[in-house]
Amino acid sequence: MGDPDPYPLFVDRRVYQGSSGRVYPIPFIDRVDTEGAPRQWQAIHLENRWIRLVVLPELGGRIHIGYDKTAEYDFFYRNNVIKPALVGLAGPWVSGGVEFNWPQHHRPATYLPVSTHIEQAPDGTVTVWCSDHDPFARMKGMHGIRLHPDRAAVELVVKLHNRTSESQTFLWWANVAARVHDNYQSFFPSDVHFVADHARRAITAFPHADRPYYGVDYPAMAKDGGDRLDWYKNIPVPTSYMVTATKEDFFGGYDHDAEAGFVHVADRHIAPGKKQWTWGNSPFGHAWDRLLTDGDGPYVELMAGVYTDNQPDFAWLEPGETKQFTQTWFPIQRIGPVDYASPEGAISIKILSADRVAIGVAVTFARPGSRIEIIASDEEILGVESDLVPGDAWTWTGSLPAGTEAADLEVRVTQGADIVLQRRPRVEGPATEPRTASAPPLPGDIQSNDELFWTGMHLHQYRHPTRSPLPYWEEAIRRDPGDARCRVALADVAYRRGEYLVAETHLRVGLERATALNGNPRDGEASYLLGMVLARTGRHDEAVDALAKAAWDGRWAAPAGVEIARLALQRGDRSVAIEKIDQVLASNPADARAVVIRAITLRKSGRTDDATRLVDHLLAADPLDHVARVLRDGEEAAGSLDGRTIMDVATDLSAAGETELALRLLEIAGRADVTPAGEVRPIAHYRRAQLLELLGDSHGAAAAREAAHLVPDALCFPAGLDDHDALQAALRADPDDERAQDLLAMLLFDRGRQAEALKLWREVIARPTASTRALRNAALAVYAVEGDLDAASGLYNRAIEAKPDGRLLFERDQLLERMAVSAEDRLSLLEPHRDIAFSRDDLTVEYTDLLVDVGRWEEALQVLQTRPFAPWEGGEGKVLGVWERIGLVRAEEAERSGDLTGALNAIATAVAVPPNIGEDRHPLADTTTLFGRWADLLERTGDLQQADEVRKRIRASTEVRPIGEDGTIDYFATSLPDLLLFPPK
Repeated sequence: MGDPDPYPLFVDRRVYQGSSGRVYPIPFIDRVDTEGAPRQWQAIHLENRWIRLVVLPELGGRIHIGYDKTAEYDFFYRNNVIKPALVGLAGPWVSGGVEFNWPQHHRPATYLPVSTHIEQAPDGTVTVWCSDHDPFARMKGMHGIRLHPDRAAVELVVKLHNRTSESQTFLWWANVAARVHDNYQSFFPSDVHFVADHARRAITAFPHADRPYYGVDYPAMAKDGGDRLDWYKNIPVPTSYMVTATKEDFFGGYDHDAEAGFVHVADRHIAPGKKQWTWGNSPFGHAWDRLLTDGDGPYVELMAGVYTDNQPDFAWLEPGETKQFTQTWFPIQRIGPVDYASPEGAISIKILSADRVAIGVAVTFARPGSRIEIIASDEEILGVESDLVPGDAWTWTGSLPAGTEAADLEVRVTQGADIVLQRRPRVEGPATEPRTASAPPLPGDIQSNDELFWTGMHLHQYRHPTRSPLPYWEEAIRRDPGDARCRVALADVAYRRGEYLVAETHLRVGLERATALNGNPRDGEASYLLGMVLARTGRHDEAVDALAKAAWDGRWAAPAGVEIARLALQRGDRSVAIEKIDQVLASNPADARAVVIRAITLRKSGRTDDATRLVDHLLAADPLDHVARVLRDGEEAAGSLDGRTIMDVATDLSAAGETELALRLLEIAGRADVTPAGEVRPIAHYRRAQLLELLGDSHGAAAAREAAHLVPDALCFPAGLDDHDALQAALRADPDDERAQDLLAMLLFDRGRQAEALKLWREVIARPTASTRALRNAALAVYAVEGDLDAASGLYNRAIEAKPDGRLLFERDQLLERMAVSAEDRLSLLEPHRDIAFSRDDLTVEYTDLLVDVGRWEEALQVLQTRPFAPWEGGEGKVLGVWERIGLVRAEEAERSGDLTGALNAIATAVAVPPNIGEDRHPLADTTTLFGRWADLLERTGDLQQADEVRKRIRASTEVRPIGEDGTIDYFATSLPDLLLFPPK
């Protein structure tokens, strides 16, 4: 992958998997190399008699290889190279294996390392634990990849812990890749009658599509079975489909050539998500396959969602809450697609003819002395004994009573008195077509405040990219200023943005309504949030009062108790802290924050042995709890952590009164290496300065702030309330601190406080020491706040004059295009930086397009014929668009000179896509102009038959454009982030 972009990307309106594709504070990577090179990766290998796994900790803890030893078959797609393409949320992404996606799809840390721990049980079971703090909310996600010695299955144990003090949204999808070809079939349970696109914007029947889907007229292909979505070969375009309803817990895929496949099993009550995605079986999809692998061919993704059944579809994690669940995958052989599965194994039923059936049974444990019974209409048609073993499926082909259908059959596998597997006859009612989504009305068109509240909550919970929830809640309080729910919702947003006084105002108005008749409202959220605001603004006694009131509500009792205990420890009141934290642990023993607080309190009370036992107990349950590891081993335990995680640990410790250890950790973070996750050293020093100031050490605080000025700040993108408060503290100490101003401005701009950010950046860029980053960021802010295109352009000119850079050149050109500057003038500004321009794909595309505009198509053609490109998912067609345009211009020139053969050759060249472009024509792309010209020229040269064939290939565009003429962005479209830097005002 290329180097991270030194400029923060503010793209909260970018649409990604149907939700916001904002990437800040992760550095963005917008380039991948086009030549491979050897690279050694850390890998953890697990193997038993039946399965071999390879886990890659440096790539998000993904499973890279899942190999069925009995069938000699990769049941997960094996990619024999690590070949990133620009698909991920923050840029690089690799295909193959299993990617574990949370709290958003694709995993924000998919190309970042995780901490690992290998746990070995006495029975030989091995679990590889992988854990990280997510780059956005800093929640802790941990997955354990488990292999048992006596089981032919991969078990995944997941623990998602909200270690923050705020409610957070998340989704979880395990993204399993399977190598496909014309004879590979995905299978869902037989009661799946409908599937849906992202956000349910479209549905169709399954497995036979009964309507056009993704622009493809599947019913027209029904004659040859081309309407079946369960076969990869039938799907020509990039396509997702997700199960809308099922009463079964399984799904999977089967390779009919290899007679092998896999099954996924999870409790449907919490794990309803079942999805297939494909790039499509066409040259367009095959081009993406080539971008992602050197020779391992196409794949589909068979994704399994927990607490989610669609994308986007977010659930909630409350402060301190832990959600734990398991998922299971196991290979199957020789039995075909599955009709029933559990973690114990799978049963397949295939009706061969009116009176013949094939039954298959596969198990994950050895089951000697098993009995298999097949029953039809209460009549046993087979009962046999068999020693079932993994990897050697039991199969039977036999006769059926007349009129028996697959749904009528019961297959039962027992071992002694235990039922191992049982597939019961199904009684299904008529399939009900599910709803499809529609964009919500605008606030003024909604009648009730209740609907305004829930519409806003939907937009907020699903991280909607183009519609803010705020206008809905603001409309509600315009109609009814005391609307408590909307006041609390607005307060929550303001609080997360660091607008504490705004949040407090909303909360006090909401509480006045909620307590007007009842002093003890059922919902304690408003009091909890008020307590958090008061604590952040230094009013600790008032904060305790508000939090104590919130604790009257059982939902908020544990979160409030944690915060009260922290405040008590900060003032040295250990008796209150231990009382409150014991109450928390009685109701939420899984809250690692509370366990840590109790251990610290015991230690401070001199009960070091009790504290040690408590920490050891926590680490036995979670060996990658970094706060507990530091408590046990001291700051040396932070040596393997990234700087941001070290700061997370320091924050938890200082909140619980363990300030000396927290300060030592912040010193370590102040020396941490910069990583693709970003730079933290300046922020670590500012955080240390704030803590020293609170301890009364003004001299030490000043030295820490000076240290913040001496370390590099490239890729330092502050985020979160702790960074916000530390930078505000720095500016209170020194209002002219240029670095603190610049860093705080980035945080504020990302949080939607754009006018405040612009004010700070104007102070920064008024100094001769202003960085190109500050100049560029100020240009974005000028555009966003004031719409002053000329002023923004001038700031870009200053930045480029100081230090030419490909992103600066590209963004300035986008701005000039928005300003309707001529192609000649735009090109004249790029020409002095031609080499830099060609270092970026997007800028190269713009450059060559401008060359065509000014009649220099020969130069553009030379570039496109020789330079390799790597497109961004969602940005396909840009390079190809210039390529086709050059062909049309060449044909027009040849035609004007009377050279019809030359014109025909020019068009034929444009129709053929050179491999260095890295993509191919989308099957639904608009080919009217190019193919229409081709057909016309063929007719004029006398080739009527070929002209007729070409006209059959012409199709008008059915694609939705990401940005409409009114400046709005399609509700679900995927688009390049650069399109959104200068949206129409």
